[in-house]
Amino acid sequence: MRKKVAIQGIKGSYHHGVAQAYFGRDIEVDECMSFQELVHSLEDQKSTDAVMAIENSIAGSIIPNYAYIDEHDLTISGEYFLPIHHCLMALDGQEVSDIKEVYSHPMALLQCKEFFRGQPHIKLVEDADTADVAKRIHEQQLMGIAAVAGETAANIYQLNILAREIQTIKSNSTRFFILNTRQDSEVKKDEINKASLKFLSDHKRGSLATVLNVMSDCNLNLTKIQSLPIIDMPWKYSFFVDVTFTNYTDYKKAMSILKIMALELKVLGEYKNQNG
Repeated sequence: MRKKVAIQGIKGSYHHGVAQAYFGRDIEVDECMSFQELVHSLEDQKSTDAVMAIENSIAGSIIPNYAYIDEHDLTISGEYFLPIHHCLMALDGQEVSDIKEVYSHPMALLQCKEFFRGQPHIKLVEDADTADVAKRIHEQQLMGIAAVAGETAANIYQLNILAREIQTIKSNSTRFFILNTRQDSEVKKDEINKASLKFLSDHKRGSLATVLNVMSDCNLNLTKIQSLPIIDMPWKYSFFVDVTFTNYTDYKKAMSILKIMALELKVLGEYKNQNG
């Protein structure tokens, strides 16, 4: 069965590139202009899988996406780390000095703030998607307007690259989750060496440390921890963590203990570590 993958953005976007790199080029894509629309694509079975950005090495975590995954009971079946190479692009016949406004996704603009600090004549405008701006510039032949997007978008939508590698940190990378609504991981058990979890601990001294000590005692390596406020419980937080391990038995032992200790424990996904 040919996969149909929901992406945030359109063809030429970074999400599109990840979908093709992870699943292969023989896929259909459902172009979604927001992460909420992407989630609905999965729930309504318009797509079989989805690609969702979750954090960037410069801008940090995309906090709302953790809530989307949790609240809609989506399953993380994989991850992908994509090096980000931002380009400034516009119609032919223009220089950077001719550009009055630059449109792009807010995360992309944030990652290029040092470049634009040196271009005070340019107004930055947040938009829904990197590639969609490039497409709009091409279709409407907009002069004086530029987009921040990847080189693929410039090629697809016939734009001229005015500046390359404009991200502040050149080793910029974004981590993406591969999502679906299946409860059982398609990854073979002997390949699973990473998991994403959500837990709640008692709101008292040492509770969080106790949970983390269990992970350490069971040979789990904590690679990420992110707290989110619990909406109907002011000043209390849920914790989203990523752990890696070499022995699946150690991981299952930790889960059996944490199910007893934590107020709530939810496995968001078990998959293969792609970063090492």
